[in-house]
Amino acid sequence: MSDREVVDAALLARLSGLTLRAGQVVEGILTGMHKSPHHGSSVEFAQHREYSPGDEIRHIDWKAFAKSDRYYIKQFEDETNLRCHLLVDTSGSMAYGGGDRPSKMLYAARLATALAWMLLRQGDAVGLLTFGESLGEYLPPRARPDHFWRLVRALEKTPVAGPTNVVGALERIAEVAGRRSLIVLLSDCMDFDPRLTAIARQLRRRRHRVSVLHVLDPDELDFPFKELTEFEELETDERELADPRGMRDAYLDEIRAWCEGLRRDLLDGDVNYRLVDTAVPVERCVYDIVGGQGNGSARR
Repeated sequence: MSDREVVDAALLARLSGLTLRAGQVVEGILTGMHKSPHHGSSVEFAQHREYSPGDEIRHIDWKAFAKSDRYYIKQFEDETNLRCHLLVDTSGSMAYGGGDRPSKMLYAARLATALAWMLLRQGDAVGLLTFGESLGEYLPPRARPDHFWRLVRALEKTPVAGPTNVVGALERIAEVAGRRSLIVLLSDCMDFDPRLTAIARQLRRRRHRVSVLHVLDPDELDFPFKELTEFEELETDERELADPRGMRDAYLDEIRAWCEGLRRDLLDGDVNYRLVDTAVPVERCVYDIVGGQGNGSARR
């Protein structure tokens, strides 16, 4: 599969004014994650960030002040405010995109890229795991600004194919997440294994903050088809010719019950859930998420 462009430079420029500083009450999927930075030191320097009222003076880099006449705080890998793991589904069903909309995979990748950009800009560490039937590339969380482009390259080059294995991805993150982290799953969740919600809830009990961004195309949510249509199962390549008018009501009942059941099971375990409609601009989705409109949906 050819590379996909996941970076929208204009979008990232607009998001650059949206900052989430340590000590602020950050709602949405980031609720409760920005506490005081971890104390201690690390041998690996990450970056500078501008001094903010409330930062400890002992962390000011006086050499940088002498050169720029501005106060900067030195940050190390172990002193970032947050470690975030982004889990992006690259299974075959994510290749679907109706009309002139992006595929679910491209939408999820752009949304993940936007979140990574915001977090890295403020000194947080971001990692990535791609997954389809098997696990793809894993990049451990890093707070270095140049780490952003490693995330981008992985999202652009990972092939989209095979069945969905969300459970395997969550199990992998459970093994490597370490200390309290933000775990963001971006997937169409076409994995009907009941362990999906069980593992997500288990991660939450371990004090990780877990957010499921359930990415679906409007065609999947509204089933607008009216003529005889050939439907393709993107994860198995099976095809079937069917009259959608005779199955629309049953389909809509099924998809709504499935989404509501997933939402309810996750919320019962204090796991954040948000239904994401790919017809909604990525920028609006980001603002909805960060703006803290609770567990709900990003729909038209």
